[in-house]
Amino acid sequence: MNALRLMNVLALLLILLPWRAQAAEADDFVAASRSQQAQLLTQWAAAPQADRLPLLRALTTESLVMDDGKHAFRTRQGGLQPLGAVAAPQGETRPVRLTNRLRNLAAGALASHLILSDNVTERASAARTLQREATPAMAALLQQRLQAETDDNVRGLLEVALARLQLAQPEASARLAAVTLLGHSADPETQALLIPFTDAQHEPDAAVREAASDSLQKIKHRLLLGDLLGQAFMGLSLGSVLLLAALGLAITYGLLGVINMAHGEMLMIGAYSCWLVQQALAQLAPQWLAFYPLVALPVAFLVTAGIGMALERTIIRHLYGRPLETLLATWGISLMLIQLVRMLFGAQNVEVANPAWLSGGVQVLPNLILPWNRLAVLAFVLLVLCFYLAHPEPHPSGDERPRRDAEPGDGRLLRRAYRAGGYAGLWPRLRYCRAGRRGAVAAWQRRA
Repeated sequence: MNALRLMNVLALLLILLPWRAQAAEADDFVAASRSQQAQLLTQWAAAPQADRLPLLRALTTESLVMDDGKHAFRTRQGGLQPLGAVAAPQGETRPVRLTNRLRNLAAGALASHLILSDNVTERASAARTLQREATPAMAALLQQRLQAETDDNVRGLLEVALARLQLAQPEASARLAAVTLLGHSADPETQALLIPFTDAQHEPDAAVREAASDSLQKIKHRLLLGDLLGQAFMGLSLGSVLLLAALGLAITYGLLGVINMAHGEMLMIGAYSCWLVQQALAQLAPQWLAFYPLVALPVAFLVTAGIGMALERTIIRHLYGRPLETLLATWGISLMLIQLVRMLFGAQNVEVANPAWLSGGVQVLPNLILPWNRLAVLAFVLLVLCFYLAHPEPHPSGDERPRRDAEPGDGRLLRRAYRAGGYAGLWPRLRYCRAGRRGAVAAWQRRA
């Protein structure tokens, strides 16, 4: 019986001792001076332990607080999470302020702990952080993890992090191997790191200087590729919006034979409708604010369509067959709409927030990130374009292909349909986008 009690006590001690050690470290950290905190973070980064993760996460998220007794706590949504030896705060709590140096050391220490994770994504993210925040004290840890790592991507990241540390080695052979390895990188920070090694005043060894120059040329070529692809993607995303606007102009011209000079102002009305939906959801249903773009799309369409139909009823319908008068009338309408928006919303631009699910992007190259919001715009424009192209104009022979012999005056048929049945008479052609295709063909024929 005594032996069984002794075994239970030992098991309890084995469970409690790591927690007590972590609690003592957290309390020691908040009670230490800035220089002592830097020393602790450096020591922890070189010898990671899993029980320090809550403290390091609190440091990197700046959610670490301490009470009057200098006990550590972490602020959470549900309250305070004790990190020290005391479960409840004694007196008032105040945040633990960190300097920029301590923030960098905390990020490096957290990365050195996460590099031991079983999750390959966490290890890759930690390796990227260590490329910037690793200290010479972590060299042995990086070498150990490099030998034990099984994922090729993480191994490559660790090799770059270790090579950055080896640039400070006194041996020329170590620096030569480091600059050669860094030549396989495409990181702008690596490029800035290698520039001093091409100078004879900074690097005495000629072989290292030559290798650094070669590595810089390789990195510049990779960065140039990323810049070109980024500019091409930016132009494609901006051009897709212009394509959508041009498609609307073509449909309007094909339906009514009117060159709408206020088409840009219709886009403006749609944008302000989106902003109004965002403000309304923020006030009435903040829990659904993240999905306001999905609500704003139909609202913007209906508001703009309603204003367009009102303008057609009151002004444009009386000017059919007179292209110069319709051009001048729609130009005047555009000026009126601009002034009306300035009176309602002011001359300053309003901000349409980016929802969380459209924030961030896909990192294709180290210097190329494709934002989710621009990818969503491209996808939406492609969807509209595919819907437009999926309903071709029936050819007299029965083939479903675009008509190249459409007459520019075919809009008269639509105007007669409108007089016969109002907007319901226009619906069949609107539904199949036939008039939009005719407008595009007519514009092409007139230009030719």
